[in-house]
Amino acid sequence: MLNIVNKLIENKSIEKDEMIYLLKNRDISIDKILADKASEIRNNNFGNKIYIRGLIEFTNYCKNGCYYCGINKSNKNAQRYRLTKQEILECCKQGYSFGFRSFVLQGGEDNFYSDRDIEDLVYSIKEKYDDCAVTLSIGEKSYESYLAYFNAGADRYLLRHETADPNHYKMLHPKDMSLENRKKCLYNLKEIGYQTGCGFMVGSPYQSFENIAEDIEFIKELKPHMIGIGPFISHKDTIFSEFKNGSAELTLFLLSILRIMMPRVLLPATTALATLDPMGREKGILAGANVLMPNLSPVSVRKKYSLYDNKICTSDEAAECNMCLRNRVKSIGCEIVEQRGDYSEE
Repeated sequence: MLNIVNKLIENKSIEKDEMIYLLKNRDISIDKILADKASEIRNNNFGNKIYIRGLIEFTNYCKNGCYYCGINKSNKNAQRYRLTKQEILECCKQGYSFGFRSFVLQGGEDNFYSDRDIEDLVYSIKEKYDDCAVTLSIGEKSYESYLAYFNAGADRYLLRHETADPNHYKMLHPKDMSLENRKKCLYNLKEIGYQTGCGFMVGSPYQSFENIAEDIEFIKELKPHMIGIGPFISHKDTIFSEFKNGSAELTLFLLSILRIMMPRVLLPATTALATLDPMGREKGILAGANVLMPNLSPVSVRKKYSLYDNKICTSDEAAECNMCLRNRVKSIGCEIVEQRGDYSEE
């Protein structure tokens, strides 16, 4: 076991079967060794800086039927909404006044918004806040659509692959969705020039350690600029409502693995992690994360963007969340900075 850990710490590539062995046999002492190393690497590359991205969940309509997701098209109990351009710009205005220099426009795959609508939205945000980065997280699109958004000023794109194993992917998604297309989208995004983010759920239904090792192999191959992982949390209105939630501890372990493997990657401590563990964000940072994504969406719609049950901060005003987060980060010796926080090789 320790020889595998040492190989990893020494930045030597470990084989897939070694990763599986590590996942199956990890314990608290191994978790601590890797977290300490990951935290050291984060400090060496970023100091004590933690970057914040203002999350704006602008639509919960979605054309897809992902089995794990609370806003999938089949959920008749979902209270649907769409934010107007003006409402989105108001979120950015408020966020900018709080020190946010990066905004994430996230939504279901909602065909109500045309490519021109998205281009106009991105262009308008960049025109008003030219020192800010804009990230899109709106799912699978054509190469031409991605290129149009990029030319309008979008800097980053988040598209979690959710699982890199084709058979596991079929267990989580309907037949009209394919892992092949999702991977193709990720490579298209990188080719166009986006700072590209992928990611997966930890502890999703039917997931094995072999699946997780496959996810890590795919990430090594893709070489993304951002990686978003978080524990699976069930939603009461999905077919997986009775499935056990993922593990916060395993998520922290994997954050450390990813930081050690990819020292410069932008790595969030996710809301899902903080939903399972009240100290999840702090523990995520101490395990190697360097990004937080607090919610800038209007309080009136936050509970409606229900990907999973019991999501935190759905009733808090953005100002309240902002101050609380800054104090919590400060308590562990780090500092939220008012910077874009772009990916850099150096």
